[in-house]
Amino acid sequence: MGWLGRKDPLQIVAFQSYGTPQRLYIRGRALEDESIDLARKGFVPLLTNSWKRFETDEIRHAPLRIRLPDDRVFELTTDMEGYYLLDQQAQALDSLTNEEGWVHFEMSYREGQLSRPVLGENRFPGSMLIPAATARFGVISDIDDTILQTGVTSYLKWRVIVNTLFKRAESRIPLSGAAELYHTLHKGTDGQAANPIFYVSHSPWNLYRYLELFLRRNQFPKGPILLRSMASFWRRKREDVPHKQHEIVNILESYPKLSFVLIGDSGEKDADIYLDIARRYPGRIRAIYLRTVRHPGRMKRVRNLIAHEKTVPVLLAEKSREILSHVRELGLLK
Repeated sequence: MGWLGRKDPLQIVAFQSYGTPQRLYIRGRALEDESIDLARKGFVPLLTNSWKRFETDEIRHAPLRIRLPDDRVFELTTDMEGYYLLDQQAQALDSLTNEEGWVHFEMSYREGQLSRPVLGENRFPGSMLIPAATARFGVISDIDDTILQTGVTSYLKWRVIVNTLFKRAESRIPLSGAAELYHTLHKGTDGQAANPIFYVSHSPWNLYRYLELFLRRNQFPKGPILLRSMASFWRRKREDVPHKQHEIVNILESYPKLSFVLIGDSGEKDADIYLDIARRYPGRIRAIYLRTVRHPGRMKRVRNLIAHEKTVPVLLAEKSREILSHVRELGLLK
């Protein structure tokens, strides 16, 4: 509804993002508070929460401030959809990280320019990952039908609609063994590697808190969550680079000395995107893992696509333990 809309309190959502010792890359959105309670049960509360997630009242052109733990301050302004992005050079950011590589910071609306009540005394937490020096490789993973049963191959995607609108994040069930697999990849054999995990999905940012809660409640390793705006879906042209490909390329460019494992599913275009990236960045992708889906036509297409692939190891996997076994065979986990 914008800066002059109805007088609900303001909030700032800081998306879990990533950076380097010399680069801040912080993303999020300024919104009106819609009092969404993701823990409420019952059909009506679920439907109400779903409506609120997609009928967001963004705060356009809002003046914001980011404060780092060492009291460095950066100022920025939201765009027409309420999103903000701080992509700026800064020094010695790695000195601010915890043992897992996270920099914790604080967001706020700039004082003196507010005409609305603000939640939480105008203090909103955020975090940005700087991969630890101990990391041997990184993991870039899809979410839908890769770690969360979604139903993207269902007719007219009806299962996606039902699961998203009428199921609480806490009641969604991850694919068997997925959390344990990702923790093993994250920790490494000695438990000290802190290999970074990046979650990249075609889902809209409106589902950020929903997916973040799902990952946290099911004890997946904490990692940047990279989604896309609803507007980008409608504006996208045929020749545009797919969102997922764009985000993965940004990650690879940010960490040129780090190799990656890509995990997705066989239901959509993950195989096409991942293979294209492996060819564009030779030697950077250690393996590609694709969860099998119950759709004969799509499985046949993917099998044909990877049949003669020699650029990178590719495994179609039904079980998490198959992926873990293959990773060990490659020597990534010793």
